[in-house]
Amino acid sequence: MTIALNIVQEEQELKNKKRTSEGYRLVGNHSAVKVCAYCKKSVKDEDVCYKNTFYGIESWRCVQMSPTFFCDHRCVFCWRDIEYVWPKWQGQIDDPKDIVEDAIEAHVELMQGFKGNPKSVKEKLEGMEKPLHFAISLTGEPTMYPRLHEMIDYIKSKGMTAFLVTNGTIPNMVEKLLKHQPTQLYISVYGSNKEMHRRTANPITKDAWEKLQKSLSMLNKFKRNVMRLTLVKNYNFMDPEGYAELIEKYKPMFVEAKGYSFVGHSQKRLEVSNMPFHQEIMEFAKKIEENSSYKIVDSKIESKVVLLAREDFKDRKMNFDKV
Repeated sequence: MTIALNIVQEEQELKNKKRTSEGYRLVGNHSAVKVCAYCKKSVKDEDVCYKNTFYGIESWRCVQMSPTFFCDHRCVFCWRDIEYVWPKWQGQIDDPKDIVEDAIEAHVELMQGFKGNPKSVKEKLEGMEKPLHFAISLTGEPTMYPRLHEMIDYIKSKGMTAFLVTNGTIPNMVEKLLKHQPTQLYISVYGSNKEMHRRTANPITKDAWEKLQKSLSMLNKFKRNVMRLTLVKNYNFMDPEGYAELIEKYKPMFVEAKGYSFVGHSQKRLEVSNMPFHQEIMEFAKKIEENSSYKIVDSKIESKVVLLAREDFKDRKMNFDKV
């Protein structure tokens, strides 16, 4: 057992060196921060991410991070390196407060170069120094972190938002989060049925689909919640009627239909032809609309994403004084 653990630790160290060279900033023993491309663009007033467009998030004040690299999926479309994944927690468990504070410090440090960029907007540079949002979606499966509920509580206690993305395969943590709710919970759905989900998400655990269904059954108990569809041609970009059926069954507040992008390590597994165009995503969303009680309420061409909801409402874009 000790030998096996040492091998895992050695492999993890090698991966960490590679991740650092790819722009990740490691935090503690198992967390990481990486500055999002839209965060960089927004400081220069060039563009904002779809979360800004849909929900009002200030992209230049957003920390993109994850409390773990561990994951129980090997999704074909993942832009991360999935050569090494581990389906169960291994090693130390860092204090959630330390993770949050160190993540903020690392993010702000990584952004310092923009102070010397003549294209940077002064007001946004000032806001950049005081992050307001945590996007817990960088890499790995965050619900594997055993103290995630405490981390979310601490983020919110600082007056910040916590947008959490999960693949839904750890329903026990999803259930625990009902009493420690993130600002907005995303559950990713990679297929309209078990077989489609399996070939797209390539889960390590055999009962991933069943666990996903259990998590989805709790989705609309969260104050703000999203069913997220990441769509890849020749894998899961089909059967909009089946997705509509799932959506009607679980009744999320929002549905995001998002096209796969041919970036990062996914280029080793897929082809450019697997990437849908925005218009194709829009047509797919319209078919979901035709087969459900949901309708298209917004979209962002650059991100190839369409937002659906049963009814749009004025607080979709959040008032952060109320967060």
